[in-house]
Amino acid sequence: MNNPGSTTPGAIPPNSRPPCCQTQNRGGFGGRSRFLFCILSRVGSLLLLCGSAVAAEPGRAVAADRPNVVFIVADDMGYADMGTQGAQGFKTPHLDQLAREGTRFTNFYVAQAVCTASRAALMTGCYPNRIGMHGAYNHTSRDGIADEEWLLPEMFKDRGYATAGMGKWHLGTRLRFHPLRHGFDEWLGIPYSNDNTKYHPSLAAEMPPLPLYDGEKIVEFDPDQSQFTQRFTARAIDFIERNAARPFFLYMPHVMPHVPIFASEQFKGQSQAGLYGDVLEELDWSVGAVLATLRRLKLDEQTLVIFISDNGPFLSYGEHAGSAKPLREGKLTTFEGGVRVPCLVRWSGHVPAGRVGADPFMGIDWLPTLTAIVGGKAPTLKIDGLSAKGLLLGEKNAQPPHEALDFYSGTALQAVRSGPWKLHFPHPYITPAGEPGRGGKPSNWGKLAPTSITQSGVEGIATRHGYRIEQLELSLFNLDTDPGERHNVAAEHPDVVKRLSVFADATRRELGDSLQAMPGLGLRAPGIDPLKGSTP
Repeated sequence: MNNPGSTTPGAIPPNSRPPCCQTQNRGGFGGRSRFLFCILSRVGSLLLLCGSAVAAEPGRAVAADRPNVVFIVADDMGYADMGTQGAQGFKTPHLDQLAREGTRFTNFYVAQAVCTASRAALMTGCYPNRIGMHGAYNHTSRDGIADEEWLLPEMFKDRGYATAGMGKWHLGTRLRFHPLRHGFDEWLGIPYSNDNTKYHPSLAAEMPPLPLYDGEKIVEFDPDQSQFTQRFTARAIDFIERNAARPFFLYMPHVMPHVPIFASEQFKGQSQAGLYGDVLEELDWSVGAVLATLRRLKLDEQTLVIFISDNGPFLSYGEHAGSAKPLREGKLTTFEGGVRVPCLVRWSGHVPAGRVGADPFMGIDWLPTLTAIVGGKAPTLKIDGLSAKGLLLGEKNAQPPHEALDFYSGTALQAVRSGPWKLHFPHPYITPAGEPGRGGKPSNWGKLAPTSITQSGVEGIATRHGYRIEQLELSLFNLDTDPGERHNVAAEHPDVVKRLSVFADATRRELGDSLQAMPGLGLRAPGIDPLKGSTP
Protein backbone atom coordinates (compact mmCIF):
# COMPACT_ATOMS: atom_id res chain seq x y z
CA MET A 1 0.00 0.00 0.00
CA ASN A 2 1.25 3.48 -0.80
CA ASN A 3 0.69 5.80 2.12
CA PRO A 4 -0.11 9.46 1.44
CA GLY A 5 2.84 11.66 0.64
CA SER A 6 5.11 8.66 0.02
CA THR A 7 6.35 6.67 -2.92
CA THR A 8 7.42 3.70 -0.83
CA PRO A 9 4.87 1.13 0.36
CA GLY A 10 4.39 1.38 4.12
CA ALA A 11 6.50 4.54 4.41
CA ILE A 12 5.67 7.50 6.64
CA PRO A 13 4.82 10.81 4.95
CA PRO A 14 7.64 13.40 4.86
CA ASN A 15 8.48 14.72 8.35
CA SER A 16 5.66 12.55 9.74
CA ARG A 17 3.14 15.17 8.69
CA PRO A 18 -0.46 13.95 8.42
CA PRO A 19 -1.80 14.28 4.87
CA CYS A 20 -4.14 17.09 5.93
CA CYS A 21 -1.08 19.31 6.26
CA GLN A 22 0.39 18.43 2.88
CA THR A 23 -2.31 19.35 0.40
CA GLN A 24 -5.08 21.88 0.02
CA ASN A 25 -7.60 19.55 -1.61
CA ARG A 26 -8.79 17.77 1.52
CA GLY A 27 -12.11 17.13 3.18
CA GLY A 28 -12.85 17.19 6.90
CA PHE A 29 -12.33 20.79 7.94
CA GLY A 30 -13.71 21.93 4.63
CA GLY A 31 -11.24 22.93 1.90
CA ARG A 32 -9.37 26.14 2.47
CA SER A 33 -10.15 26.49 6.19
CA ARG A 34 -8.75 23.01 6.83
CA PHE A 35 -5.58 23.89 4.94
CA LEU A 36 -5.13 27.15 6.85
CA PHE A 37 -5.71 25.38 10.17
CA CYS A 38 -3.00 22.88 9.39
CA ILE A 39 -0.54 25.49 8.18
CA LEU A 40 -1.08 27.65 11.27
CA SER A 41 -0.75 24.70 13.61
CA ARG A 42 2.49 23.64 11.87
CA VAL A 43 3.93 27.19 12.06
CA GLY A 44 3.03 27.48 15.73
CA SER A 45 4.58 24.12 16.44
CA LEU A 46 7.80 25.00 14.64
CA LEU A 47 8.12 28.27 16.54
CA LEU A 48 7.65 26.52 19.84
CA LEU A 49 9.97 23.75 18.83
CA CYS A 50 12.75 26.19 18.00
CA GLY A 51 12.78 27.32 21.61
CA SER A 52 13.17 23.76 22.87
CA ALA A 53 15.43 22.30 20.18
CA VAL A 54 18.65 22.86 22.10
CA ALA A 55 17.25 21.20 25.22
CA ALA A 56 15.66 18.36 23.28
CA GLU A 57 18.67 17.57 21.07
CA PRO A 58 20.80 15.68 23.64
CA GLY A 59 17.82 14.09 25.40
CA ARG A 60 16.76 14.80 28.95
CA ALA A 61 18.98 13.74 31.81
CA VAL A 62 15.91 12.53 33.74
CA ALA A 63 14.75 10.18 30.96
CA ALA A 64 15.63 7.06 32.96
CA ASP A 65 13.25 7.87 35.81
CA ARG A 66 10.67 9.94 33.91
CA PRO A 67 10.23 8.57 30.40
CA ASN A 68 7.67 10.07 28.10
CA VAL A 69 4.64 7.81 27.77
CA VAL A 70 2.58 7.44 24.60
CA PHE A 71 -0.52 5.30 25.19
CA ILE A 72 -2.48 4.39 22.04
CA VAL A 73 -5.85 2.62 22.26
CA ALA A 74 -7.78 1.29 19.26
CA ASP A 75 -11.56 0.91 19.59
CA ASP A 76 -12.97 -2.60 18.94
CA MET A 77 -9.81 -3.89 17.24
CA GLY A 78 -9.66 -7.68 17.30
CA TYR A 79 -6.87 -9.88 18.65
CA ALA A 80 -6.00 -10.99 15.10
CA ASP A 81 -6.07 -7.51 13.54
CA MET A 82 -2.33 -6.93 13.21
CA GLY A 83 0.23 -8.69 11.09
CA THR A 84 2.06 -10.40 13.94
CA GLN A 85 -1.19 -12.01 15.09
CA GLY A 86 -2.69 -13.09 11.78
CA ALA A 87 -4.19 -10.09 9.98
CA GLN A 88 -5.50 -11.04 6.55
CA GLY A 89 -6.03 -8.70 3.61
CA PHE A 90 -4.34 -5.67 5.16
CA LYS A 91 -0.89 -4.77 6.42
CA THR A 92 0.26 -3.24 9.70
CA PRO A 93 3.99 -2.64 9.14
CA HIS A 94 4.36 -0.06 11.91
CA LEU A 95 2.61 -2.17 14.52
CA ASP A 96 4.76 -5.08 13.41
CA GLN A 97 7.84 -2.88 13.79
CA LEU A 98 6.66 -1.89 17.26
CA ALA A 99 6.44 -5.59 18.11
CA ARG A 100 9.96 -6.25 16.78
CA GLU A 101 11.42 -3.33 18.71
CA GLY A 102 9.55 -4.16 21.92
CA THR A 103 7.49 -6.90 23.52
CA ARG A 104 4.25 -8.38 22.24
CA PHE A 105 2.09 -9.59 25.10
CA THR A 106 -0.25 -12.37 24.00
CA ASN A 107 -2.27 -12.69 27.20
CA PHE A 108 -3.21 -9.10 27.96
CA TYR A 109 -6.81 -8.56 29.04
CA VAL A 110 -9.21 -5.66 29.37
CA ALA A 111 -11.28 -5.60 32.56
CA GLN A 112 -14.59 -5.68 30.66
CA ALA A 113 -15.31 -6.04 26.97
CA VAL A 114 -17.13 -2.76 26.52
CA CYS A 115 -15.97 0.83 26.09
CA THR A 116 -16.70 2.76 29.30
CA ALA A 117 -15.92 -0.10 31.66
CA SER A 118 -12.66 -0.94 29.89
CA ARG A 119 -11.43 2.67 29.92
CA ALA A 120 -12.49 3.19 33.54
CA ALA A 121 -10.27 0.28 34.55
CA LEU A 122 -7.34 1.56 32.48
CA MET A 123 -7.55 5.03 34.00
CA THR A 124 -8.18 4.11 37.66
CA GLY A 125 -6.59 0.70 38.26
CA CYS A 126 -9.96 -0.58 39.47
CA TYR A 127 -12.35 -3.20 38.26
CA PRO A 128 -15.13 -1.03 36.85
CA ASN A 129 -17.58 -2.63 39.29
CA ARG A 130 -15.67 -1.14 42.21
CA ILE A 131 -16.23 2.40 40.96
CA GLY A 132 -19.74 1.91 39.57
CA MET A 133 -18.90 2.34 35.87
CA HIS A 134 -20.50 -0.22 33.60
CA GLY A 135 -21.42 -0.61 29.94
CA ALA A 136 -21.01 2.26 27.49
CA TYR A 137 -22.18 5.77 28.35
CA ASN A 138 -24.30 7.69 25.85
CA HIS A 139 -25.78 11.15 25.52
CA THR A 140 -28.43 10.41 28.17
CA SER A 141 -25.93 9.33 30.84
CA ARG A 142 -25.76 11.44 33.99
CA ASP A 143 -22.98 9.60 35.79
CA GLY A 144 -19.26 9.47 35.14
CA ILE A 145 -15.86 9.24 36.79
CA ALA A 146 -15.99 10.39 40.42
CA ASP A 147 -13.83 13.30 41.55
CA GLU A 148 -12.27 11.13 44.25
CA GLU A 149 -10.75 8.65 41.79
CA TRP A 150 -7.05 9.06 40.91
CA LEU A 151 -6.57 8.80 37.15
CA LEU A 152 -3.50 8.16 35.00
CA PRO A 153 -3.31 11.75 33.68
CA GLU A 154 -3.59 13.10 37.24
CA MET A 155 -0.70 10.90 38.33
CA PHE A 156 1.43 12.10 35.40
CA LYS A 157 0.48 15.74 35.89
CA ASP A 158 1.35 15.51 39.58
CA ARG A 159 4.75 14.12 38.52
CA GLY A 160 5.43 17.17 36.34
CA TYR A 161 4.32 15.83 32.96
CA ALA A 162 2.53 17.69 30.20
CA THR A 163 -0.66 15.72 29.49
CA ALA A 164 -2.85 15.54 26.41
CA GLY A 165 -5.50 13.27 24.96
CA MET A 166 -7.24 13.02 21.62
CA GLY A 167 -9.92 10.56 20.59
CA LYS A 168 -12.82 9.06 22.57
CA TRP A 169 -13.17 9.79 26.30
CA HIS A 170 -16.25 7.77 27.37
CA LEU A 171 -15.90 8.34 31.13
CA GLY A 172 -18.82 10.75 31.40
CA THR A 173 -20.53 13.09 28.97
CA ARG A 174 -21.19 16.05 31.30
CA LEU A 175 -18.63 18.83 31.69
CA ARG A 176 -17.87 17.89 35.29
CA PHE A 177 -16.46 14.61 33.95
CA HIS A 178 -14.50 16.25 31.13
CA PRO A 179 -10.85 15.19 30.58
CA LEU A 180 -9.55 18.67 31.43
CA ARG A 181 -11.11 18.31 34.88
CA HIS A 182 -9.38 14.99 35.46
CA GLY A 183 -5.73 15.61 34.74
CA PHE A 184 -5.41 16.50 31.06
CA ASP A 185 -3.93 19.81 29.95
CA GLU A 186 -5.29 19.39 26.41
CA TRP A 187 -8.10 17.42 24.81
CA LEU A 188 -9.47 16.98 21.29
CA GLY A 189 -12.17 14.39 20.86
CA ILE A 190 -15.68 13.06 21.34
CA PRO A 191 -17.43 12.19 24.62
CA TYR A 192 -18.86 8.80 23.63
CA SER A 193 -18.96 6.30 20.76
CA ASN A 194 -19.22 7.47 17.17
CA ASP A 195 -22.41 5.47 16.52
CA ASN A 196 -24.24 7.57 19.11
CA THR A 197 -25.30 9.85 16.26
CA LYS A 198 -27.09 9.82 12.90
CA TYR A 199 -25.12 6.70 11.97
CA HIS A 200 -26.66 4.48 14.65
CA PRO A 201 -27.85 1.30 12.90
CA SER A 202 -31.26 1.10 14.58
CA LEU A 203 -31.88 4.31 16.58
CA ALA A 204 -30.60 7.01 14.21
CA ALA A 205 -33.81 9.05 14.36
CA GLU A 206 -33.49 9.71 18.09
CA MET A 207 -29.75 10.42 18.20
CA PRO A 208 -28.33 13.93 18.69
CA PRO A 209 -25.50 15.40 16.59
CA LEU A 210 -22.09 14.11 17.64
CA PRO A 211 -20.11 16.85 19.45
CA LEU A 212 -16.37 17.31 18.88
CA TYR A 213 -14.60 19.04 21.76
CA ASP A 214 -11.39 21.05 21.65
CA GLY A 215 -10.73 21.63 25.31
CA GLU A 216 -14.09 22.19 26.97
CA LYS A 217 -15.56 23.89 23.92
CA ILE A 218 -17.64 22.15 21.28
CA VAL A 219 -16.03 23.18 17.99
CA GLU A 220 -18.12 21.05 15.61
CA PHE A 221 -21.25 18.94 15.47
CA ASP A 222 -21.23 15.78 13.36
CA PRO A 223 -17.65 16.23 12.16
CA ASP A 224 -16.41 14.33 9.12
CA GLN A 225 -15.56 10.99 10.67
CA SER A 226 -13.26 10.06 7.80
CA GLN A 227 -10.87 12.69 9.17
CA PHE A 228 -10.75 11.53 12.79
CA THR A 229 -7.55 9.50 12.51
CA GLN A 230 -5.83 12.28 10.54
CA ARG A 231 -6.89 15.03 12.93
CA PHE A 232 -5.92 13.17 16.08
CA THR A 233 -2.56 12.27 14.58
CA ALA A 234 -1.88 15.90 13.59
CA ARG A 235 -2.68 17.08 17.10
CA ALA A 236 -0.56 14.32 18.64
CA ILE A 237 2.46 15.33 16.56
CA ASP A 238 1.89 18.97 17.44
CA PHE A 239 1.75 18.12 21.16
CA ILE A 240 4.95 16.09 21.02
CA GLU A 241 6.79 18.88 19.20
CA ARG A 242 5.64 21.50 21.71
CA ASN A 243 6.71 19.39 24.68
CA ALA A 244 9.94 17.87 23.37
CA ALA A 245 11.99 19.39 26.19
CA ARG A 246 9.86 18.12 29.09
CA PRO A 247 8.29 14.78 30.04
CA PHE A 248 4.87 14.22 28.51
CA PHE A 249 1.98 11.77 28.65
CA LEU A 250 0.13 11.40 25.35
CA TYR A 251 -3.11 9.39 25.37
CA MET A 252 -4.58 8.50 21.97
CA PRO A 253 -7.88 6.57 22.35
CA HIS A 254 -8.75 6.39 18.65
CA VAL A 255 -12.36 6.38 17.47
CA MET A 256 -11.68 3.71 14.84
CA PRO A 257 -12.39 0.89 14.06
CA HIS A 258 -15.64 1.15 16.06
CA VAL A 259 -18.60 1.06 13.68
CA PRO A 260 -19.48 3.14 11.74
CA ILE A 261 -16.02 2.94 10.21
CA PHE A 262 -14.44 5.59 7.98
CA ALA A 263 -11.11 5.99 6.20
CA SER A 264 -9.72 9.15 4.65
CA GLU A 265 -9.44 9.43 0.88
CA GLN A 266 -5.74 8.55 0.96
CA PHE A 267 -6.51 5.14 2.44
CA LYS A 268 -9.84 4.23 0.84
CA GLY A 269 -9.52 1.17 -1.35
CA GLN A 270 -5.86 0.64 -0.49
CA SER A 271 -6.16 -2.68 1.36
CA GLN A 272 -7.34 -6.07 0.17
CA ALA A 273 -9.87 -6.34 3.00
CA GLY A 274 -12.42 -3.67 2.12
CA LEU A 275 -13.12 -0.62 4.23
CA TYR A 276 -12.18 -2.34 7.48
CA GLY A 277 -8.72 -3.10 6.13
CA ASP A 278 -8.38 0.49 4.93
CA VAL A 279 -9.26 1.76 8.40
CA LEU A 280 -6.68 -0.51 10.07
CA GLU A 281 -3.98 0.52 7.60
CA GLU A 282 -4.70 4.16 8.42
CA LEU A 283 -4.48 3.46 12.14
CA ASP A 284 -1.19 1.69 11.51
CA TRP A 285 0.01 4.72 9.56
CA SER A 286 -0.91 6.91 12.54
CA VAL A 287 1.20 4.78 14.86
CA GLY A 288 4.07 5.06 12.40
CA ALA A 289 3.71 8.83 12.17
CA VAL A 290 3.93 9.18 15.95
CA LEU A 291 6.96 6.89 16.12
CA ALA A 292 8.66 8.81 13.31
CA THR A 293 8.09 12.06 15.19
CA LEU A 294 9.76 10.63 18.28
CA ARG A 295 12.75 9.57 16.18
CA ARG A 296 13.00 12.93 14.45
CA LEU A 297 13.06 14.76 17.78
CA LYS A 298 15.56 12.29 19.29
CA LEU A 299 12.96 11.22 21.86
CA ASP A 300 12.75 7.64 20.69
CA GLU A 301 14.91 6.06 23.40
CA GLN A 302 13.31 7.97 26.25
CA THR A 303 9.69 7.25 25.36
CA LEU A 304 7.62 4.29 26.50
CA VAL A 305 5.05 3.41 23.82
CA ILE A 306 2.01 1.23 24.56
CA PHE A 307 -0.56 0.00 22.05
CA ILE A 308 -3.74 -1.91 22.97
CA SER A 309 -7.40 -2.23 21.99
CA ASP A 310 -10.22 -1.38 24.41
CA ASN A 311 -11.98 -4.72 23.76
CA GLY A 312 -12.54 -7.32 21.06
CA PRO A 313 -14.33 -6.95 17.71
CA PHE A 314 -18.02 -6.10 17.18
CA LEU A 315 -18.64 -9.39 15.37
CA SER A 316 -22.27 -8.77 14.42
CA TYR A 317 -21.06 -6.20 11.87
CA GLY A 318 -19.23 -8.77 9.76
CA GLU A 319 -17.07 -7.18 7.10
CA HIS A 320 -16.99 -3.92 9.10
CA ALA A 321 -15.67 -5.69 12.18
CA GLY A 322 -12.37 -7.28 13.04
CA SER A 323 -11.30 -10.79 13.92
CA ALA A 324 -10.37 -12.41 17.21
CA LYS A 325 -9.33 -15.76 15.70
CA PRO A 326 -8.53 -18.27 17.10
CA LEU A 327 -10.34 -16.92 20.15
CA ARG A 328 -14.06 -17.35 20.84
CA GLU A 329 -16.69 -14.62 20.33
CA GLY A 330 -15.91 -10.89 20.62
CA LYS A 331 -16.92 -7.59 22.18
CA LEU A 332 -19.46 -7.66 25.03
CA THR A 333 -18.58 -11.19 26.09
CA THR A 334 -16.22 -12.62 28.70
CA PHE A 335 -14.91 -15.18 26.23
CA GLU A 336 -11.31 -14.68 25.15
CA GLY A 337 -12.32 -12.92 21.93
CA GLY A 338 -13.98 -10.19 23.96
CA VAL A 339 -11.40 -9.59 26.67
CA ARG A 340 -8.01 -10.68 25.24
CA VAL A 341 -6.68 -7.94 22.96
CA PRO A 342 -3.51 -6.83 21.15
CA CYS A 343 -0.82 -5.41 23.43
CA LEU A 344 2.53 -4.00 22.31
CA VAL A 345 5.05 -2.26 24.59
CA ARG A 346 8.29 -0.60 23.48
CA TRP A 347 10.91 1.36 25.42
CA SER A 348 14.34 1.06 23.85
CA GLY A 349 16.97 -0.22 26.26
CA HIS A 350 14.38 -1.10 28.91
CA VAL A 351 11.67 -3.31 27.39
CA PRO A 352 13.26 -6.35 25.69
CA ALA A 353 13.08 -6.20 21.90
CA GLY A 354 11.60 -9.01 19.84
CA ARG A 355 10.17 -10.78 22.87
CA VAL A 356 6.76 -12.47 23.11
CA GLY A 357 5.38 -12.38 26.65
CA ALA A 358 2.72 -14.94 27.54
CA ASP A 359 2.15 -14.00 31.18
CA PRO A 360 -1.37 -12.64 31.78
CA PHE A 361 -2.08 -9.18 33.13
CA MET A 362 -4.98 -6.74 32.79
CA GLY A 363 -6.00 -3.15 32.13
CA ILE A 364 -6.35 -2.58 35.87
CA ASP A 365 -2.56 -2.92 36.09
CA TRP A 366 -1.57 0.06 33.92
CA LEU A 367 -1.98 2.71 36.63
CA PRO A 368 0.17 0.96 39.26
CA THR A 369 2.68 -0.17 36.61
CA LEU A 370 3.22 3.30 35.15
CA THR A 371 3.20 4.82 38.63
CA ALA A 372 6.06 2.50 39.56
CA ILE A 373 7.99 3.29 36.37
CA VAL A 374 7.83 7.09 36.71
CA GLY A 375 7.85 7.28 40.51
CA GLY A 376 4.39 8.78 40.72
CA LYS A 377 2.00 9.13 43.64
CA ALA A 378 -0.17 6.08 44.35
CA PRO A 379 -3.95 6.37 44.78
CA THR A 380 -5.28 6.86 48.30
CA LEU A 381 -8.42 4.80 47.61
CA LYS A 382 -8.24 1.03 47.20
CA ILE A 383 -7.57 -0.26 43.70
CA ASP A 384 -7.45 -3.74 42.20
CA GLY A 385 -4.48 -3.45 39.87
CA LEU A 386 -0.91 -4.47 40.68
CA SER A 387 2.35 -3.40 39.11
CA ALA A 388 3.41 -5.42 36.07
CA LYS A 389 6.67 -3.44 35.80
CA GLY A 390 8.75 -6.60 36.05
CA LEU A 391 6.89 -8.20 33.16
CA LEU A 392 7.21 -5.10 30.98
CA LEU A 393 10.93 -4.69 31.63
CA GLY A 394 11.67 -8.38 31.28
CA GLU A 395 13.13 -8.65 34.76
CA LYS A 396 14.52 -12.05 35.66
CA ASN A 397 12.00 -14.27 37.49
CA ALA A 398 9.23 -11.69 37.07
CA GLN A 399 5.85 -13.23 37.81
CA PRO A 400 2.33 -12.30 36.68
CA PRO A 401 0.94 -9.72 39.11
CA HIS A 402 -2.25 -11.67 39.91
CA GLU A 403 -2.88 -15.21 41.06
CA ALA A 404 -6.30 -14.92 39.46
CA LEU A 405 -8.06 -12.49 37.09
CA ASP A 406 -11.81 -11.89 37.25
CA PHE A 407 -14.09 -11.28 34.27
CA TYR A 408 -17.33 -9.37 34.75
CA SER A 409 -20.10 -8.49 32.36
CA GLY A 410 -21.77 -5.52 33.98
CA THR A 411 -22.23 -6.56 37.60
CA ALA A 412 -22.17 -10.30 36.86
CA LEU A 413 -19.01 -12.26 37.66
CA GLN A 414 -18.97 -14.64 34.73
CA ALA A 415 -15.45 -16.09 34.70
CA VAL A 416 -12.11 -16.31 36.49
CA ARG A 417 -8.67 -17.23 35.16
CA SER A 418 -5.73 -18.65 37.10
CA GLY A 419 -2.67 -19.97 35.28
CA PRO A 420 -3.84 -21.77 32.12
CA TRP A 421 -7.29 -22.43 33.54
CA LYS A 422 -10.39 -20.34 32.92
CA LEU A 423 -13.65 -21.16 34.68
CA HIS A 424 -16.95 -19.80 33.38
CA PHE A 425 -19.88 -19.86 35.77
CA PRO A 426 -23.31 -20.44 34.20
CA HIS A 427 -24.23 -17.20 32.47
CA PRO A 428 -26.00 -15.72 29.44
CA TYR A 429 -23.93 -14.33 26.56
CA ILE A 430 -24.57 -12.73 23.21
CA THR A 431 -23.60 -14.06 19.81
CA PRO A 432 -24.52 -12.78 16.30
CA ALA A 433 -28.16 -13.56 15.58
CA GLY A 434 -27.37 -15.01 12.16
CA GLU A 435 -24.97 -14.37 9.32
CA PRO A 436 -22.69 -11.40 10.14
CA GLY A 437 -23.88 -8.09 8.71
CA ARG A 438 -22.62 -6.33 5.61
CA GLY A 439 -22.15 -2.71 4.57
CA GLY A 440 -22.16 -1.38 8.12
CA LYS A 441 -25.40 -3.11 9.10
CA PRO A 442 -25.50 -5.67 11.91
CA SER A 443 -26.60 -9.27 11.71
CA ASN A 444 -30.37 -9.72 11.42
CA TRP A 445 -30.70 -6.28 9.83
CA GLY A 446 -34.32 -5.57 8.89
CA LYS A 447 -35.66 -7.79 11.67
CA LEU A 448 -34.38 -5.82 14.63
CA ALA A 449 -36.77 -4.70 17.35
CA PRO A 450 -34.51 -2.23 19.15
CA THR A 451 -35.12 -1.14 22.72
CA SER A 452 -34.22 2.31 24.05
CA ILE A 453 -30.56 3.25 24.29
CA THR A 454 -31.10 3.67 28.03
CA GLN A 455 -31.41 -0.12 28.33
CA SER A 456 -27.75 -1.08 28.48
CA GLY A 457 -27.87 -4.71 29.60
CA VAL A 458 -27.13 -7.57 27.23
CA GLU A 459 -30.81 -7.88 26.34
CA GLY A 460 -31.00 -4.28 25.16
CA ILE A 461 -27.69 -4.47 23.32
CA ALA A 462 -28.82 -7.64 21.56
CA THR A 463 -31.96 -5.96 20.21
CA ARG A 464 -30.07 -2.98 18.78
CA HIS A 465 -27.01 -4.66 17.32
CA GLY A 466 -28.15 -7.95 15.84
CA TYR A 467 -27.33 -10.44 18.57
CA ARG A 468 -29.20 -13.31 20.18
CA ILE A 469 -28.75 -14.52 23.74
CA GLU A 470 -27.37 -17.97 24.52
CA GLN A 471 -26.75 -19.70 27.85
CA LEU A 472 -23.42 -21.20 28.93
CA GLU A 473 -23.21 -23.98 31.47
CA LEU A 474 -20.46 -24.27 34.09
CA SER A 475 -17.38 -24.60 31.89
CA LEU A 476 -13.66 -25.06 32.45
CA PHE A 477 -11.15 -24.45 29.68
CA ASN A 478 -7.40 -24.96 29.47
CA LEU A 479 -6.30 -21.88 27.53
CA ASP A 480 -2.85 -23.29 26.80
CA THR A 481 -4.33 -26.09 24.72
CA ASP A 482 -7.75 -24.62 23.95
CA PRO A 483 -7.59 -20.82 23.51
CA GLY A 484 -10.84 -20.99 21.56
CA GLU A 485 -12.71 -22.21 24.68
CA ARG A 486 -14.34 -25.09 22.82
CA HIS A 487 -13.71 -28.09 25.08
CA ASN A 488 -15.34 -28.02 28.50
CA VAL A 489 -13.21 -30.13 30.86
CA ALA A 490 -14.96 -29.25 34.14
CA ALA A 491 -16.00 -32.84 34.77
CA GLU A 492 -12.41 -34.07 34.38
CA HIS A 493 -10.91 -31.47 36.75
CA PRO A 494 -13.20 -30.93 39.76
CA ASP A 495 -10.20 -29.87 41.86
CA VAL A 496 -9.46 -26.99 39.48
CA VAL A 497 -13.13 -25.97 39.46
CA LYS A 498 -13.10 -25.90 43.26
CA ARG A 499 -9.86 -23.90 43.45
CA LEU A 500 -11.01 -21.24 40.98
CA SER A 501 -14.40 -21.06 42.67
CA VAL A 502 -12.63 -20.09 45.91
CA PHE A 503 -11.00 -17.15 44.08
CA ALA A 504 -14.41 -16.12 42.75
CA ASP A 505 -16.03 -16.28 46.19
CA ALA A 506 -13.50 -13.80 47.56
CA THR A 507 -14.13 -11.47 44.63
CA ARG A 508 -17.90 -11.68 45.09
CA ARG A 509 -17.63 -10.61 48.71
CA GLU A 510 -15.58 -7.57 47.69
CA LEU A 511 -17.13 -6.52 44.37
CA GLY A 512 -20.49 -8.28 44.32
CA ASP A 513 -22.08 -10.55 41.75
CA SER A 514 -25.58 -10.07 40.37
CA LEU A 515 -25.62 -13.71 39.23
CA GLN A 516 -25.46 -14.67 42.91
CA ALA A 517 -27.44 -11.64 44.19
CA MET A 518 -24.41 -10.52 46.20
CA PRO A 519 -23.98 -6.73 46.69
CA GLY A 520 -20.23 -6.49 47.45
CA LEU A 521 -18.62 -4.73 50.41
CA GLY A 522 -15.98 -2.66 48.59
CA LEU A 523 -18.03 -0.73 46.06
CA ARG A 524 -17.80 3.02 45.46
CA ALA A 525 -20.34 5.23 43.70
CA PRO A 526 -19.60 6.96 40.39
CA GLY A 527 -19.90 10.68 40.01
CA ILE A 528 -23.46 11.90 39.40
CA ASP A 529 -24.54 15.08 37.62
CA PRO A 530 -27.93 16.01 39.13
CA LEU A 531 -28.87 18.30 36.26
CA LYS A 532 -31.36 16.94 33.77
CA GLY A 533 -30.79 17.01 30.04
CA SER A 534 -28.15 15.59 27.75
CA THR A 535 -24.61 16.51 26.81
CA PRO A 536 -24.10 20.31 26.54
